[in-house]
Amino acid sequence: MGYGNSDHGDDAPLAVKILIAGGFGVGKTTLVGAVSEVAPLRTEEYLTHAGVGVDDLDGVSGKSTTTVALDFGRITISSRLVLYLFGTPGQERFWFMWNDLVNGALGAIVLVDTRRLEVSFASIDFFESRGVPFVVGVNCFHGVRDRTREEIRTALDLDPQVPLVLCDARDRGEGRDVLLALIDQLMAVQPRATPHPVT
Repeated sequence: MGYGNSDHGDDAPLAVKILIAGGFGVGKTTLVGAVSEVAPLRTEEYLTHAGVGVDDLDGVSGKSTTTVALDFGRITISSRLVLYLFGTPGQERFWFMWNDLVNGALGAIVLVDTRRLEVSFASIDFFESRGVPFVVGVNCFHGVRDRTREEIRTALDLDPQVPLVLCDARDRGEGRDVLLALIDQLMAVQPRATPHPVT
């Protein structure tokens, strides 16, 4: 999101594009909806028989919809900082869209489900290979925390500098905490990640 317009002066808030990524059914759409201060844009469609044998529903058999393009939301962190959130599609057949969605993104949240950690490996690899700073949000469904942070970090083979935050994607405050952890991470890698003024 390359922005630049001198009409707004130095008092314009900074805009930061953030991706919310992870495997199918980990809570990306829920997180965007929980933290967005505007009605989120969603591109969910119902799962149909056409996806049988194509989509992996292990562990999410009760799920009836899937994101086919993206989710979009916005949250104002302060008068100086606005985040634009782009939730990625989780199913493998839509991963080609990630290459476009990552353009202009300064960072990402990789949301994981401890019951199905393997569905998030590809997300972590994607951001590591592109040098995009990210944090891991562990979505504790129904408050269940069945693994320690150390066990999760080891299972995901995370670098020590990658923050890992336990959260409930349905809770606005906990979702905001994950976003703030990412902002801290982006500030730590300055000046490589420099937000641009909103136009």
